[in-house]
Amino acid sequence: MRFILSAIFSLYIIGGSPVIAEQGVYTPFSIGAIADCQFADQDYVGKRYYRQSPAKLNKAVIHLNKLNLDYVVHLGDFIDTDFQSFEKLLPITNRLTHPLYHVLGNHDFSVADNKKKQVPEKLNMPARYYSFKHKGWRFIITDGNDVSMHGWAKNSSQYAQAVEAHKNQYADRETWNGALSETQIKWIKSELEQAEEADEKVALYSHFPIYPTNEHNLWNDNDILKLVSSFNVVKLWLNGHNHDGNYDEYKGIHFLTLKGMVDTKETSYSTIEFGENKILVRGFGRQESMVLTLK
Repeated sequence: MRFILSAIFSLYIIGGSPVIAEQGVYTPFSIGAIADCQFADQDYVGKRYYRQSPAKLNKAVIHLNKLNLDYVVHLGDFIDTDFQSFEKLLPITNRLTHPLYHVLGNHDFSVADNKKKQVPEKLNMPARYYSFKHKGWRFIITDGNDVSMHGWAKNSSQYAQAVEAHKNQYADRETWNGALSETQIKWIKSELEQAEEADEKVALYSHFPIYPTNEHNLWNDNDILKLVSSFNVVKLWLNGHNHDGNYDEYKGIHFLTLKGMVDTKETSYSTIEFGENKILVRGFGRQESMVLTLK
């Protein structure tokens, strides 16, 4: 049976951007999750079948529309390159009968400099990072491109600051990753404190992993890990970026990297059920199914 909840909406402000937060109290509930659709109009490279992504995404949308889901999240790298690539995918996801939330990936900014600021709006995002509440959970969507050399135009102050940060602090890290800014970290801390006060469970959605150690991790992964693991309300960090997938647990938090949809001729996506004591991941295609016990 699907619970029908009259949503109460509240307004959050992040850097002057409005963020709609849905409040509710019902559990369990299920969502759909996709990582790294990563379409480009180009031939396959290695394991990446770029031109097959729209067909795989379309089949996933048809399937997810048949399920009793509360929403769907795409965990970044919706496209691989070229702003026009969005036009191939958006008509497909517009057919979803469930709400769709996007997380920004590094390849989503593989567009012309004068288009970079338009990416969040193109994906119908309220801001580059934002949060919403749903049935006793708080979902925090992070932006790992906040400090990066791809997320901003080359003539911007943010780009110059990222170059300097990589040179002085993260020279051993890959340039195709990024970091969370101090402003975003303070905002996340505030969100976690509010969740703790409200006795909410928390899941953070990111394009980039922070645990275990991996070449795909955020530049400041250790700082973020220290922050989120200091709050007992945090139960899940869900991300993409590492197309091979990954999983580990640390201090009761499940760190799950979903496998990339682009890296297979078949498909890769999942449904995730948020229960009182467990998170049930049901994988499709090459994505494995998992049972994650909540502590």
